[in-house]
Amino acid sequence: MAEQPPPRAGRREWLGLAVLALPTLLLALSMTSLNLAIPHLSADLKPSGTQLLWIIDIYGFLIAGTLITMGSLGDRFGRRRLLMIGSVTFAAASVVGAFSTSPEMLIVMRALLGLSGSTLMPSTLALLSTMFRDKAQRTFAISTWMATFMGGTAVGPLAGGALLEYFWWGSVFLMGAPVMLLLVLLGPLLLPESKTEDSGRIDVISVLLSLAGILTMVYGLKKGAEQGLEVVPFVFMGVGAVICLVFLRRQRRLTHPLLDLDIFKERSYSTPIAAVAMAMIMNGGINFFLMQFLQMIVGLSPLQAGLCTLPPTAVSMASSMLGPKITKGIRPGYVLACSFLITAGGFAVVAQADRNSGVVLVVSGLVVMAVGFGTAMALSTSLALGSISTEKSGVASATSETSTELGMSLGIAFLGSLGTAVYRNQINALAPDGVPEASLARAEDTIGAAMTEVERLSGQAADGLLDAASTAFATGLRVNSIVGAAGMALVAVVVAVLLRKVPPIADDPDDADKADDAEQPDGGDGDGAAENSGQPEDAESRGERQPEATMRGTE
Repeated sequence: MAEQPPPRAGRREWLGLAVLALPTLLLALSMTSLNLAIPHLSADLKPSGTQLLWIIDIYGFLIAGTLITMGSLGDRFGRRRLLMIGSVTFAAASVVGAFSTSPEMLIVMRALLGLSGSTLMPSTLALLSTMFRDKAQRTFAISTWMATFMGGTAVGPLAGGALLEYFWWGSVFLMGAPVMLLLVLLGPLLLPESKTEDSGRIDVISVLLSLAGILTMVYGLKKGAEQGLEVVPFVFMGVGAVICLVFLRRQRRLTHPLLDLDIFKERSYSTPIAAVAMAMIMNGGINFFLMQFLQMIVGLSPLQAGLCTLPPTAVSMASSMLGPKITKGIRPGYVLACSFLITAGGFAVVAQADRNSGVVLVVSGLVVMAVGFGTAMALSTSLALGSISTEKSGVASATSETSTELGMSLGIAFLGSLGTAVYRNQINALAPDGVPEASLARAEDTIGAAMTEVERLSGQAADGLLDAASTAFATGLRVNSIVGAAGMALVAVVVAVLLRKVPPIADDPDDADKADDAEQPDGGDGDGAAENSGQPEDAESRGERQPEATMRGTE
C-alpha cells in the first residue's frame, strides 16, 4: 500500500509563518543594536569595566546555556505556550531594561532577556516543523525564517543608530515591546499548540548539568578570545567539557532524558548540524578580524564599516530563499556541498586582502561567501529538522541553535587566537629598529593599541610601526581566511559523501520516489526492480523519520 503523502500547509499556516518571523527578527535586532548604545549607557549609568562586560555577555551566556532546557520544556508543556510566555517576558524585560537606573538593574534585565530569548528560537523552529509537514514547503518556510533573521542582523545597527540619533540609549530596548505585543495577540489565533505526550518529568539534575557545562564552556571560549592561548580559558573549557560529558552519560540512563541522544543517530540530522557548526567556527574566526581590518587598516568609520555588511547580507537573504528551488532537481547533499565550496571560494577571495587592497576586494569576498552560506544555513536547518519526528522537534531545534552558538564562540576563541598569534609574531619581525621597545610591547596586544602608539610617535618610528602593524594584521586575516577556505572545502566533501542518498526535495511527494526508481540498476525498469525487491524504502535514504509518539494538536 502506497504511503500517504504528508498534508500540505494552507493559508493559516502561511500567515502563521509571518507571525513566527517576528521573534526571529527581534532577536536579530537585539543582538546587533546594543553595541551601538554602549557609549551612551556608559555615560549615563557609569558601570565599571566588569559590570559593562556582564551587561554585554550575560544575554548570550544565558541563551546558549538554556536553549536545550527550553527546547525540552516546549516539547513537554507546549511549544506555543512556551513561545507566548517567553514573548511576554521578553517584552516586559525590554521595557524595564530601557528605564534601568543602575548597572545592576540592567544586568538583571539582560539576564531575563537571555532566559526569555532562549524560548523563542527553538519554539519557532519546532512550530515550523509542526505546521509544514511537506518537505518542499518546510524548506521554503525555514528559508524565509532564516532570511528574516539575516535581515534583522543588517537592520539592527541601522535602526539602533537612527534611534540613538534622536533618543536615549534605552530606546534600542523598546524595539522589542511592540513586536512581542503583536506576536502575543496573533499567536493564539494562527499558531497550533503541540507537545509530546508521555514525555515524563523534567530531570532537574540534567537541567543544572546542562546549564553549568555550557555556561562554563562558553565563558572559557570568550576568555580565550580575549586573552589568547592562556591557561585560564582552557581550564574553564576543560571543566565545561567534563560537565557536558557527565550530562550526556546521564541522558543515556534516563527513561525520559532532557536530550534524546538517539536524534544524533540520524545522519540527515547530525551531518547538517555538524556542518553548520563548522561553518560558524570558520565564520566566527574571520568576523573577529574583518571589522577591525576595515576600520583600523582600511580607515573606514564605524558606520561605513557597517554599511559594507549590507551587500553580503542582502545576498545571503536572497540565496537562503533559493534553496527550495535548487533542491527540487538535485540531491540536498550535493547542493550543500556546492554551497560550502562557494563559501570556501569567498574565504579565498578575502585571503587576498592586504593594507592596500581597499574595500572592494573584501566586500566581494563576503558577497561570494554569502551566496554559499545563505543557501547552506537554510537548507541544513530544513534537512536536519525534517529528519526528526515532530515530538522531538523542540529539543532538536534547540540543539541546532546551541551548536551554532558554540560554533561562533569556538571560532572567535581559537581562530581569533590563531590570527592574534600571527599578528604578534609578524609585528615583531617587521617593526623597524627605531620603534621604542615599550611602544612595540603595547602594540603587540591589539591592532587598536598599535594605532594608539602610532599616534604617540612621530617621524620614521610612527611610519615604521604603522607599516608593521598593518601588514601583520592583514597577515593574521589572511591566515584565518586560508584556514576557513580549507575547512569549508573539507566540510563540502564530507557532506557530499554522507548525504549522497538523501533524495531531492520535490513539490510532488511522488517525485522523489520516481527519481529513485529511475536510478535503479539496469536489468529491468525501475518500478519493476522496486516492486520485486520486496523491501521497504530505507528511512535514512529518505532523510526523514516516522513519528514515534502521538502528537496532540489543538487549533
